[in-house]
Amino acid sequence: MIRIDRLDHLVLTVADIAATCDFYSRILGMSVEIFAEDRKALKYGRQKINLHQAGREFDPKARHPTPGSGDLCFIAETPLADVIAHLQASGVVIEEGPVERTGATGRLRSVYFRDPDGNLVEVSNQID
Repeated sequence: MIRIDRLDHLVLTVADIAATCDFYSRILGMSVEIFAEDRKALKYGRQKINLHQAGREFDPKARHPTPGSGDLCFIAETPLADVIAHLQASGVVIEEGPVERTGATGRLRSVYFRDPDGNLVEVSNQID
């Protein structure tokens, strides 16, 4: 049997890589990494999000790569009240939350908003 340890990276297909890099670095504090032939990724913790430009995706790729089809949840060390204040100060519209959800390892308190492509982004704190 195969045992998976963790997610290394995922890929988002986006309409505008520069706008995506700006949003995720400015709003979520991710760093932008340039790798292999000027490709871009967003790094956080021990993971990254590789970015594909819509219409110029890197092979192999998803069968139907589409900007705005992602639904992502990030666990923040920052208290959710501070996350909410930062989102509001940055002009990011919170679509839902704070609400309680169930995550991979237990209960979460979450807020939801959208990135420039309309991907749903959830930022959560673990509830002890």
